[in-house]
Amino acid sequence: MKTNTQLIANRAAWEEPWKRKKIEQIKTMLVGSLQAMGKVGLKLNVPKENLEKVMSLIPALRSPTVSGLSSEDWFAVESIVSAKGTRELIPLLLEAGAEGIIEYPLNKVI
Repeated sequence: MKTNTQLIANRAAWEEPWKRKKIEQIKTMLVGSLQAMGKVGLKLNVPKENLEKVMSLIPALRSPTVSGLSSEDWFAVESIVSAKGTRELIPLLLEAGAEGIIEYPLNKVI
C-alpha cells in the first residue's frame, strides 16, 4: 500500500493570522516527523588521535557535533545518520577507535 501525508486547511481559517500560525506550527512538527523517518542519532566517544579518522567516516545532516570531554584527550561526537547504514558504520567506527557508541531513534528533525 502506498500512502502520502497531506495537511489540509480551511480557507477561512488560513485567512485568520492566529489560526494560520497554529496551522504552520502543525506543519513544522509534521515535516519534522517525516524528516526523522529512516534516520537515527549516533553518539560516541573518540580519543584525540583517532578523531580525524572517525570524522571521515561519519555522515551528517550538516557536520557532526564534536564536544570536548572532561579529559582533554577525548571527544564526544554526535550525528544524525541513515538508519540503514548503521549496521556497516558502527563496526567501522569501532575499528577507527570510537568507543561507547549509542544509537537512538529520532522523533523529529527540524
